[in-house]
Amino acid sequence: MFLQTSNERLDVRQMPCMEKDYENAIKYYTEALELNPSNAIYFSNRSLAYLRTECYGYALADATRALEVDKNYIKGYYRRATSNMALGKFKAALKDYETVVRVRPNDKDARMKYQECNKIVKQKAFERAIASDDKKKSVVDSLDIESMTIEDDYVGPKLEDGKVTLEFMKDMMDWFKDQKKLHRKCAYQILVQVKDVLSKLPSLVEITIKETEKITICGDTHGQYYDLLNIFELNGLPAENNPYLFNGDFVDRGSFSVEVILTLFGFKLLYPDHFYLLRGNHETDNMNQMYGFEGEVKAKYTAQMFQLFSEVFQWLPLAQCINNKVLVMHGGLFSEDGITLEDLRKIDRNRQPPDSGPMCDLLWSDPQPQNGRSISKRGVSCQFGPDVTQRFLEQNKLDYIVRSHEVKAEGYEVTHSGKCITVFSAPNYCDQMGNKGAYIHLRGSDLKPEFHQFTAVPHPNVKPMAYANTLMQLGMM
Repeated sequence: MFLQTSNERLDVRQMPCMEKDYENAIKYYTEALELNPSNAIYFSNRSLAYLRTECYGYALADATRALEVDKNYIKGYYRRATSNMALGKFKAALKDYETVVRVRPNDKDARMKYQECNKIVKQKAFERAIASDDKKKSVVDSLDIESMTIEDDYVGPKLEDGKVTLEFMKDMMDWFKDQKKLHRKCAYQILVQVKDVLSKLPSLVEITIKETEKITICGDTHGQYYDLLNIFELNGLPAENNPYLFNGDFVDRGSFSVEVILTLFGFKLLYPDHFYLLRGNHETDNMNQMYGFEGEVKAKYTAQMFQLFSEVFQWLPLAQCINNKVLVMHGGLFSEDGITLEDLRKIDRNRQPPDSGPMCDLLWSDPQPQNGRSISKRGVSCQFGPDVTQRFLEQNKLDYIVRSHEVKAEGYEVTHSGKCITVFSAPNYCDQMGNKGAYIHLRGSDLKPEFHQFTAVPHPNVKPMAYANTLMQLGMM
């Protein structure tokens, strides 16, 4: 089946989706749809490409369009269910999985996904039923860490008198590198202590770096522990004279998320005033349930420990301002004008993020090349243009923003006339994207960003998403 365009002939049977070239797949299916806008298959296949590139809002729209074209096209229901699952809209997903199972009762994959989705819907209903208006009791209140025994045959790293030291951190990183598990008592000690440290911080952290100093800003690491070690190898271990800021999305997707987050939390305890962590959209319960971190913690430790991680994540700051000139956040700017730094200081962050508003935007929004705002490709928050960025910077007397949240082929991207910088630090994301990673140096003397790129390093044979919910391991029709 060939489609003639003004520039080339397209064989839609050989489009690059199967070769994991999803960006080109989107391009070619878009061209095909311009010629034939009534083809449900093209909408469905472009929906799959959007799913693979995490544009869940666009994927949902295309699956819906496929069903508008042909309400009997079963893959459309499958794609729409997967899109809704990715967006945490479990009831909507369940309805479509029910349709697939009814039409294809012998499809084992569809039935498995229906059962898994149904279980999540019931679990959410149960959680709502037992929720009370009383303040939720902390896991910390039920822990008796002192009575936890470290067995004689455990020869791994231990905190010294309950404190994190540089020697402990080095030992722990080597221990993790050998795929060994930190004793649960030590993990609990780190979590309880870091929760206390983070809970005392404001939602907007404001720091000053002197003219002779620099700070390193890293983007998403997503459970890629061996690439995190490589950052420290290339750029030096964190220290009082080598400060770092990690800009969210420490966990999920990569299957060494526990090792990444315990390492980062350990350095936060060791250097509380020189090692900074901001919350990403993946430091949230819904994302952790779907994309692997909850499953990984339960596999390596317990459900109770995941609940404590969830509590800690809620205290992560949402943004950081450097020298009153550079604002760093995971996602981006806001769905409406007029937001000030004072508004960010006032955000009550100790919760799961809402579906809209400044807290949601800080975790979820993305830049776009055209002026104005548009509906998010992710289905959450918005996309903001260079005029939005300019107005925000002028109102708040800032020079530029640094954000993460998106894979970039070179590990970073400069947009909006240099006013919006993206940095992403998980090279060859999910072992398939082929991208470089990057980190940024900012020096107090001029705050001019210096970009440093790096490539992925080998890691043990544990695939990404190994602990993810089976619904998100996209073995889709």
